[in-house]
Amino acid sequence: MPSNARATHLTRRGLLTAGGALGLGAALAACGGGDKKTEGGASASASAKSGAWEFKDDRGQVAKAKSTPKSIVAFTGAAAALKDFGVEVTGVFGPTYVEDPKTKAKKPDVQAGDLDITKVKVIGNVWGEFKIEEYLKLAPELLITDMWEKNDLWYVPAEQKDKILSIAPSVALWAAGRSMPAVLQRHADLAASLGADVQSAKVKADKARFEAAAERVRKAAQGKKDIKVLIGSGSPDLFYVSTPVRPTDTLYFKELGVTLVVPDKLDEGGWFEGLSWEQVDKYKADVILLDNRTGTLQPEQLKAKPTWNALPAVKAGQVYPRVTEPIYSYAKCAPLLEDLAKALENAKKVA
Repeated sequence: MPSNARATHLTRRGLLTAGGALGLGAALAACGGGDKKTEGGASASASAKSGAWEFKDDRGQVAKAKSTPKSIVAFTGAAAALKDFGVEVTGVFGPTYVEDPKTKAKKPDVQAGDLDITKVKVIGNVWGEFKIEEYLKLAPELLITDMWEKNDLWYVPAEQKDKILSIAPSVALWAAGRSMPAVLQRHADLAASLGADVQSAKVKADKARFEAAAERVRKAAQGKKDIKVLIGSGSPDLFYVSTPVRPTDTLYFKELGVTLVVPDKLDEGGWFEGLSWEQVDKYKADVILLDNRTGTLQPEQLKAKPTWNALPAVKAGQVYPRVTEPIYSYAKCAPLLEDLAKALENAKKVA
């Protein structure tokens, strides 16, 4: 449920919990109409034999190149996922680093995963920032980003999209509306098309860990059906309660049997309900999963909100960070499930 430094921008569109309305214009000619028989990594494997590369993305568009792209620019989270699968990128855009206001020292943002932020060119670090001149200098062969709404490219500014998409082929993969395993598979498909060995011992071990963690969540949820889990995000004026049926992680939690709070009055986009801090106790919850992204209020900051402190889950110490924009690799998603399982196993009924 994205609600960080770009909150004001998204709230105007009623899409605080998903990708903003970054409408995508005419498709890049290089993406073409595509062969309906080609899908994801399978198309890449076939074309690799002739030296060409293509990949059908989640818009249904086929990105094509004469050879496998090497100069890749990606949304930070997508870049971090690709790294875990074995694909390095040249440049990134989106939350990549946070800067100490006093020393100006930079450290990786929570969405950067294991990226070495000193070795990738950051062409945009905040909402609305995409330095086209720097993008061009990288001689990009492929642009990769997430998609929260059909045909909307995450962190590609609407006012620059036509120019950006004219420079290189692009790939957009779902970050909402699909369950986490399906989204993980699509990232694996893309990585494979770009030359990664997704059948390596490491990737297999990461996937096995993910599947074991999912079973642990399922087992914990079966034993704690009375435990209600709320998905929330704090801002200075409002507390946002996310619907669990659209984000990939919460959709999967629901499939695994976790009892999730479902808000009854959603925003226009159908993603969340915004509550004033006076109304923050509207929904009874035993556990709160709180948006961990830079720009959202964290537990230490929320201590200044008396109504927050009065919530049963808060008083019981049953508030846990939620990775609102997961890095879609098995290596990064397995810990999310392990943490959820532990929270459920230790949860007490307090609401």
